[in-house]
Amino acid sequence: MYAVTDAEIDATASGVVAEPVSNSERLISLDVLRGVAVLGILVMNIYAFAMPFIAYSNPLAMGGLEPSNIGTWFFTHILFDQKFMSIFSMLFGAGIILMGERAEAKGVDFARISFRRQFWLLVLALIHAYLIWFGDILFFYAVVGMIVYVFRKKSPTTLIIVACLLLPVTLLFSFAGGTYMQDLKVRAEALAMQQAAGEALSEEDQATIDEWAEERSFLVPGPEEFDKELNAYSGGYVDNLRHRVPFVWSFQVQGLPFFILWRVGGMMLIGMALMKLGILSAQESVRLYRNLMIAGYAVGLPLTTFSAVNAYWHAFEPLYMLRVGMIPNYVGSIFVALGHIGLVMLIVRTGALRSLMVRFAAVGRMALTNYLMHSIVMTTIFYGYGFGLYGTVPRFWQLWFAVGLVAFQLALSPWWLMRYRFGPVEWLWRSLTYGQRQAMRRGQ
Repeated sequence: MYAVTDAEIDATASGVVAEPVSNSERLISLDVLRGVAVLGILVMNIYAFAMPFIAYSNPLAMGGLEPSNIGTWFFTHILFDQKFMSIFSMLFGAGIILMGERAEAKGVDFARISFRRQFWLLVLALIHAYLIWFGDILFFYAVVGMIVYVFRKKSPTTLIIVACLLLPVTLLFSFAGGTYMQDLKVRAEALAMQQAAGEALSEEDQATIDEWAEERSFLVPGPEEFDKELNAYSGGYVDNLRHRVPFVWSFQVQGLPFFILWRVGGMMLIGMALMKLGILSAQESVRLYRNLMIAGYAVGLPLTTFSAVNAYWHAFEPLYMLRVGMIPNYVGSIFVALGHIGLVMLIVRTGALRSLMVRFAAVGRMALTNYLMHSIVMTTIFYGYGFGLYGTVPRFWQLWFAVGLVAFQLALSPWWLMRYRFGPVEWLWRSLTYGQRQAMRRGQ
């Protein structure tokens, strides 16, 4: 039976996932795992809050070969990069299954509720992405969630098969794009040499040079592009906005069909399958979760470790990473994510770290509020319109900002839910979804 019970968590915090789910119907394992995932995501997002985006995946861009810089990047790449986003994607798919089953059991039109829920999440995502922080992922969850909804009646086997067909598509697009840009680079550099030697170029040749210049500014930003981003986020809100809006637009328009759809969609389908199999609801044996943890780490950690070493060997060269360098972590992160799930489910099932699990469950119950709080707090700390620390804090010390906010949310979330049914953003989201103001305070 569960070691962390509904009664224990309700003694610390009270809330519901979505109407008409009551506290007694909650799956505590999902709350705990969601809390772990949203806080794990912050460990990677802190890089994008604190310094130019190229440094997120390339530690040489800021910090160089300083051992603390490289070591911190290795640590987060191996254990965190894409792992907790994968878990969060799986939980999103699991939520579709859970809410659908409960809604239908009570005669509720779940299709209408689900699409209204996703629509309002999309609205919140656009506000977040364009007005607060460029690294928003909620937009993709909202859109992909509408698409994978049609698979919710499929069997676990079918869901896993479809997921396995979807996941490699991102790698194919990435390889094709990297190969094209490598060829574009070679052609553009040869033409630039001809131009420097005094040869006249055709309009087509000049277009090739211009195209590579545009692509290079994103893939391999030079000092000018690097300083432009640094100045934008170190400056005022308007400077910030001018840089962010075109980046977000490009990221959403190009990222969704070529990269995000296939990865996030595949992980959501796996989450649906794991929910139907009872794995995410902590219904399986301690032995199964121990084996899942061991197998996930045994397969995944060697791949993600190799990924880090291989990237370092190739000096984080972006075209190499785009073509083949990203593959080990792309694959390995799925297995490490499953290992993390096995570990968390094992802790829940055995009753270890009971008081900490209570706090993670509270964080998970208001995951949307906590995720958006990350952006508000961290942009205030790092951006120029706040405390202006952007680009000044070394990678190692950035993690301590994340640790501090994690500790704060582990304390705040139970305190808040002792007094209110939902996190503030969850309350808004539910009120919009159901078309009526939800009771907020406990006892209402």
